Amino acid sequence: MSDVLTERTGRTVILTLNRPEARNALTMNVVRDLGRAVDEASADVDVRCIVLTGAGGHFCAGADLRRTLAEVPNLMERLDEYIDDFHHLVRAVVRSPKPVVAMVDGAAVGFGADLALACDLRVCSTNAYVQEKFAHIGLMPDGGGTFWLPHLVGRARAMQLVLLGDKLDAASLKDLGVAVDVVAPTALREATLALAARLEAGPPLAYAAAKAALLASLGDFDAALARERESQLKLLRSKDCIEGVTAWIEKRPAKFVGA
Repeated sequence: MSDVLTERTGRTVILTLNRPEARNALTMNVVRDLGRAVDEASADVDVRCIVLTGAGGHFCAGADLRRTLAEVPNLMERLDEYIDDFHHLVRAVVRSPKPVVAMVDGAAVGFGADLALACDLRVCSTNAYVQEKFAHIGLMPDGGGTFWLPHLVGRARAMQLVLLGDKLDAASLKDLGVAVDVVAPTALREATLALAARLEAGPPLAYAAAKAALLASLGDFDAALARERESQLKLLRSKDCIEGVTAWIEKRPAKFVGA
């Protein structure tokens, strides 16, 4: 079965990450497949809304380091390409003329957090949480997190979430206005599709224009991604990153040295 499932209901396309055994963590192939799926849905004139979600009780646990290293032995030589694939996906979401809704159950961690934040609207289950966990392995957000977090939750809380890697739970997401609604896991799909139905009935040209204008009002998203790309490539090649990933695999505290 495909790692990215496409479902059509009404004029809404639901794109589901389908790697529940890995909390829907992303390999290079999955990132590319999801990016193409978003592009196709965005270009379909019959589609009015796009929903992103994950199978098995989690949204997305970020990059699947183990699987990616196994599939791409020369990954360290292809880091530029790796980040560019992630950035293509997040740009596809942000620049889609259709409203994009994140249906978030369980973990939205690392790039999964950035992906959920890049969506236009979010409906969360009571089990949902967002966590920018990059610092735990010597890295920084690289999917637009440094752009969206200050706008969505404020600079002070953004610093807390990025530097400390703290979780932002469902109740906090609702209180901060980041989530449109928080419902029981069993009601998540129904609540999300109810929101999608409202968007389907709305004015598509106005939605596209409003999305573009709101994005422009926030500043230069591409410049933010370029900054993240430049810094993350340096961090990925650092001794601290190697130590962070090794400590994560060995399930022990990392010992960072600043090199």
